[in-house]
Amino acid sequence: MPSAKKILVLGDSLSAGLGVNYNQSWPLLVQQELNSAGYHYTVINAGISGDTTSGGLSRLPKLIGLHQPEILILELGGNDGLRGTPLGAVENNLRKMIELSNESGINVLMIGVQLPPNYGVSYTTSFEAMFANLSEEFELVLVKGELADMIKDGLMQPDGIHPNVEGHQMIQKKVWDQLSTLLR
Repeated sequence: MPSAKKILVLGDSLSAGLGVNYNQSWPLLVQQELNSAGYHYTVINAGISGDTTSGGLSRLPKLIGLHQPEILILELGGNDGLRGTPLGAVENNLRKMIELSNESGINVLMIGVQLPPNYGVSYTTSFEAMFANLSEEFELVLVKGELADMIKDGLMQPDGIHPNVEGHQMIQKKVWDQLSTLLR
């Protein structure tokens, strides 16, 4: 059997599965889908609750060296947005992580982030557009965040920030739809 290629998930509490059993988190569900479909990939979940783009940027070089992934699923930015971090700083950190991945020959799948509306229209709109703009600039696969739909559809925990079990299943489906275009 050929050795497994690696998919690195660099994320925050959404990837770490805060509030659900770890085996119900979307990265583990993606692993199950890969196994069911006969792909020889191992998902390395480097999601840490509370992580920010600056934390991800500081961790990424070591993670790349340690795991040598073929694919990076980049799911960071939510905590930056909830803290009101200046957009330029968030974008710069995301850009550096994408460039570092590209230099290492790693395909990047980016998960866009939506913020709750109480952060103001200007900030939330610009924040969401940042992910689309970076994805377009670097020709990345983008999974769009759909927080409003998830809340409306009852896919969130009572905190309104973290997905429930059904929310993780929806994220897994959306990630799989895009990830499958990068698998070989």
